[in-house]
Amino acid sequence: MASSTTRRPSWWTVAPVLAVAALGLTACSNSQESSDVKGTTPAVFTSSPAPAGTSSGLGNAAEPRDSVSATLKDSNGQTVGTATFANVGGHLEVVVEAHGLKPGFHGLHLHSVGKCEPNSVAPSGGAPGDFLSAGGHLQVGDANAHPSSGDLTSLEVLKDGTAKLTTTTDSVTLDEIKGKALIIHNGPDNFGNIPTRYAPAPDQETLSTGDAGARVACGVVS
Repeated sequence: MASSTTRRPSWWTVAPVLAVAALGLTACSNSQESSDVKGTTPAVFTSSPAPAGTSSGLGNAAEPRDSVSATLKDSNGQTVGTATFANVGGHLEVVVEAHGLKPGFHGLHLHSVGKCEPNSVAPSGGAPGDFLSAGGHLQVGDANAHPSSGDLTSLEVLKDGTAKLTTTTDSVTLDEIKGKALIIHNGPDNFGNIPTRYAPAPDQETLSTGDAGARVACGVVS
């Protein structure tokens, strides 16, 4: 009578089967449906969305920049430039672009009244002139401080009549300039700086205007 033997499966036979089963359990444990489309990769899910104001992989989003602007026009109503004021790092960044102006330096100031009226009279009265209704230079705090709070870096116009200026100021805030006028003057601004070898002290007109001359462009900040 022939003896019968029962062969037990060897480890080398069982191991591949166990490996396949383990992979099957792993594939089903991420709550994603398997794909039978060759070459596709399942989407990746994270436990929570990225915080507001951030971009995944790019770090924090840019700092919010509140801003206001003005369209600058000449006495004929023609647009000759634009200006923007933006909060950046605790101060205002000012960008002015202009065209069609006389080459050279031009005084650039924020004025106290938000009016840009050609052939108008100053709030204090007197002879009419272009944009005089915008009043004097904007002054915040000490009324006798010089330069005035609204005095900005002079605008240099190139030979082709164009200009671009980027400057900063911490003498005024965004809220303090809203509704005020930005004016470009005909001539350069000396900021009331008259050396004593020329005069014992600057006169009132120099202190008020910086001897920058007539007002050639104006825009209300909004």
